[in-house]
Amino acid sequence: MTDNTFLPGPRENTVKTANGDVLTVPAGWALLLPGDAALTRRVKAAGEHWIIQEKKGRKVFSRGVWAPADTIEQIRADLEAERSTEAYAKRKLASARRREKTQTEYVDEFFEAVVVFLDFHSDHAELAQQMARAITQHATPVGSGTVARTKRIPIEQRAEAAVIAWMRHQTTAYDSMPIPRVKGKRREVRRMLAQHSKGILSQYRRGEFISEDCPLQRALAEITTGEKTP
Repeated sequence: MTDNTFLPGPRENTVKTANGDVLTVPAGWALLLPGDAALTRRVKAAGEHWIIQEKKGRKVFSRGVWAPADTIEQIRADLEAERSTEAYAKRKLASARRREKTQTEYVDEFFEAVVVFLDFHSDHAELAQQMARAITQHATPVGSGTVARTKRIPIEQRAEAAVIAWMRHQTTAYDSMPIPRVKGKRREVRRMLAQHSKGILSQYRRGEFISEDCPLQRALAEITTGEKTP
């Protein structure tokens, strides 16, 4: 936590430091809530401000930025003026088209990476395509927060992690499994289920005969019939 980053305070117009000290927001300041990234960036760049963040589990959520109210309103007015111009509208459209093109290319690239990781025998090639489509559809939407959206690891590793995660939720009882609230227990269960999933995948890679009772067969059949979404 930096010098100008705080936790939400226990009372209105207060914040809390990492040490637990409660500070009162300076007079004349206002809270700019999350939602407009451009406005937030400009307010932060304009001068003194307090960032409010809250950690829940492993994720950190923005709760807004405190800054002088006059500064926020002036920057907001300037932005509204910029956004009302034809030039801005054209840039916005061009940017949206670039993002759409980038997303389409990434979806195709990720799909191919999943197929390569699956590496099913030719006897199960159609199933591999079906499975890769289901995983890609689930994992690649912008803002989904899945491992497929991270750039910290190579796409090959993203594909593998996405396959294992999808199988954990679709072919095992993980979602309804009672797991003791003991440190490391959930990770242990995930490792166990991952080994089970890899065992199933190896059967398809070897081209073995697969019973219709196979959990992977059932999961894909349910998705195909619309009974279950990935």
